[in-house]
Amino acid sequence: MRIVYPRTPFYLGLIFACSVWGLARDRAGEQGAATKDSARDAETRSAPSASDKSNSDQPLATVAGQPIYLKDLAGAIGAQMLQARQQEYKIESQALEGAIRQKLVETEAQKQGLSVEELYKKEVDSKISDPSDDEAKGYYVAVKSQTTLAFDQIKPQVKQLLKKAEIQQAREKYADSLRDRTDVSVLLQPPSVHVDYDPARVKGTADAPITIVEFADLQCPFCSKVQPALKDVLAKYQGKVKLAYRDFPLATIHAHAEAAAEASRCALAQGKYWEMHDAMFADQSKLDEAGLVKTAAGLGMDQNAFESCLKSGKYKDAVQQDVEAASQAGVNATPTFFINGEFLSGAQSDADFSKIIDRELSTEKSKDPAQPSR
Repeated sequence: MRIVYPRTPFYLGLIFACSVWGLARDRAGEQGAATKDSARDAETRSAPSASDKSNSDQPLATVAGQPIYLKDLAGAIGAQMLQARQQEYKIESQALEGAIRQKLVETEAQKQGLSVEELYKKEVDSKISDPSDDEAKGYYVAVKSQTTLAFDQIKPQVKQLLKKAEIQQAREKYADSLRDRTDVSVLLQPPSVHVDYDPARVKGTADAPITIVEFADLQCPFCSKVQPALKDVLAKYQGKVKLAYRDFPLATIHAHAEAAAEASRCALAQGKYWEMHDAMFADQSKLDEAGLVKTAAGLGMDQNAFESCLKSGKYKDAVQQDVEAASQAGVNATPTFFINGEFLSGAQSDADFSKIIDRELSTEKSKDPAQPSR
């Protein structure tokens, strides 16, 4: 028998990201959707919640005859709503998984003419051996700081605790095994936010069914770190996934982020957007003006035209539009992704992307695809 410690509340897999408050560590899974916004920015489509009680087309308040709508609050509360709605979804998902397991076991018990408890005892409990003294002592040593009692005084209780934990996990595993031979359809969907993108800054097949909209900062180290994973995802799902990039420079912590964002637009004007994009992420030590001009020249761009474009600030407003769209969608850290509307934040692995992409590809739920901005 292996030692199975009883489950206690703790967090795994801290997701690192660049945040508007500096370097942030966002707990994995505490991510979600944003509030409803205009067609140009973001429109939330999620399961009914407290925030849905008011029709978004109706004013929430009026001041001196001037209405205040839900969309007017998006910039101020977008980030909190993202977390709150994803937390709601997480709770619902966990409860649903428990209910699915229960239904699966009940169905199997009925097939065998047994009660649920009789089925568990037959298929699970009877196969779990008692923990050894060494296993119990190992657990006791691990939690010794939580008790003043000697091991011999509580050895029976420790063994009982370990066995109950082993049985509980084995029961869950057994219930999950029944799922493989039963038709189970999960209709609960995560909160979804519609985010527009610029068709000129898209990599991949234009009509790919999966759209990843990335909000990133070209000076953010975590944004750079995730680029290989994105490259692998595009290669793995060639023709099925496209990547759209949008700027969210965090100027308060990255001095060259805004200039780099503008430089990418100057490169776009010369047909070298993705080349410049990749080069800047590959070497973030060269994002000052001289470094950007040198990079552009190395990519075969007209150096004088690029330098003139960069100094003119002609794309400052365009970059700001991306920033405003990000804020409306509830983005407050980079990198942040919306995969067919599903929110994902931090320097994720290709496996994290694949989990959502595979679900999107297999689901029969009809979704409105992200539309190019006008």
